Amino acid sequence: MSFLNKILGGGGPDLAELIRNGAVIIDVRSQNEYSRGHGKDSRNIPVQNFQSKINGLKKQNKVIITCCATGGRSGNAAKMLQSAGVEAYNGGSWKKVERARESAAND
Repeated sequence: MSFLNKILGGGGPDLAELIRNGAVIIDVRSQNEYSRGHGKDSRNIPVQNFQSKINGLKKQNKVIITCCATGGRSGNAAKMLQSAGVEAYNGGSWKKVERARESAAND
């Protein structure tokens, strides 16, 4: 699939490649949503607490992929990180990011 995205100029970054290269996955849903299901290697930072965590994330000096239920909240979180000078991408739904993580693990 990532091959087709590259050929066709597909939308957005190759999440699997970012994950293979050490990107951190941050799920910005509420703790309740996160507890009902989440990606294996994700970290939960609810969007309402996100602003206060940006400096700590910035110090990690890693690429960050944000995710949530549909991509709206994670888009806002990615923009906050980008404004702070962090290389960050909105991964969309946590299920999409989890599929990318699984793909990265199988490559």
